[in-house]
Amino acid sequence: MSVQTIYLVTVVVTAVATVAIAVPDFIPAQFVLANSARVGVPRSWLPLLGGLKLAGGAGLLVGLVGVPLLGVAAAAGLVAYFIGAVVTHVRAGVLSNIAFPAAYLLLSAASLAILVA
Repeated sequence: MSVQTIYLVTVVVTAVATVAIAVPDFIPAQFVLANSARVGVPRSWLPLLGGLKLAGGAGLLVGLVGVPLLGVAAAAGLVAYFIGAVVTHVRAGVLSNIAFPAAYLLLSAASLAILVA
């Protein structure tokens, strides 16, 4: 597999996964409501948080099609977002599902590293 393929796959998977997880914030899905209550995130924040994830995923895709700095900014924003999510889980003592924000953090960090390299 070429470096270019790894680059594209990593960034596209990160973008698609991030956009996909943003959608339940807008509905809001029951699992989102339950999780946000457990970690102390007010329901009123969900549209904003979903919008941030949606913007990050879209920014990664726009970065791939011709605005590379936007892709880097989007990846950096997603890294910051998911660091905040992991910290929020740790502070609330909700570690049973910390693998989810941690996985998104790792995807975002991998995309950022690739885009900066």
